[in-house]
Amino acid sequence: MKHLFSMSVLCLLLVGLSWEVGAFSEEDLKKLKATGNCVQCDLSGADLWSEDLSGADLTQANMAKVNLTKTNLTKAILIRADLTEAHHLYGANLTGADLTGANLTKVSLKRVNLTDANLTGANLTDANLIRAIFCGTTMQDGTIDDSGC
Repeated sequence: MKHLFSMSVLCLLLVGLSWEVGAFSEEDLKKLKATGNCVQCDLSGADLWSEDLSGADLTQANMAKVNLTKTNLTKAILIRADLTEAHHLYGANLTGADLTGANLTKVSLKRVNLTDANLTGANLTDANLIRAIFCGTTMQDGTIDDSGC
């Protein structure tokens, strides 16, 4: 009986954890795919692999732990968006994206194109910027980084 109770508790914990990981709003994801915009949406944990989100308005969107592998975010508006621990940005294009005040804590921007992107006031705590492309990029403090031109 004790074993059955322990297994039941374990199953409930696992269900709860899986719910937390995929906590995005299906309605918000449908809205994004239909309109290309999703201001203040909850997309946390969503799989946006290879999506074309160029020009999308994602102002103040919750995009924590989202998969952005090969996603096109050219000229996307990500003002004050929460991208905490967003992963798999390898090959993502953020050319001309507005990331003003965005939370990029623990985000890997390795080899991400940040040409002409605006990072003014962005939080880059523990972000991986190895081989990120900076060309005309406005950094957190407002300076321009042309090191990758």
